[in-house]
Amino acid sequence: MHELTVTHEILAIVLRYARQNRVSQVHRITLEIGQLSDLEQPWIQRYFDAISRGSLAEGAIIEVETPLCRFRCNVCSHEFCMSLSADEPVLCSGCGSKDVQMISGAEYKVKSMEAT
Repeated sequence: MHELTVTHEILAIVLRYARQNRVSQVHRITLEIGQLSDLEQPWIQRYFDAISRGSLAEGAIIEVETPLCRFRCNVCSHEFCMSLSADEPVLCSGCGSKDVQMISGAEYKVKSMEAT
């Protein structure tokens, strides 16, 4: 159900940007949703369709990109990306250390929008 709250935030961002840029209709919105986020695209689209009625974003298609998780090694400071798997430990791709910290992977952001 938290998709509804997030979708309200997404719509607010899109409408604010659209007003600032004198957009008449938003057609497509691309989101980046981290691999560890539990947000689900079908629910975001469903809620977006409902709450955007009557706005210049009505009918917009939501597309989701899922970037890999990003880590920083606490030993050598190397930053690297990888897909998480239950079978595979997270090891620094620079030095092989297990002492790593995730720096992104659960966030979401509005990456782009197509509008006229």
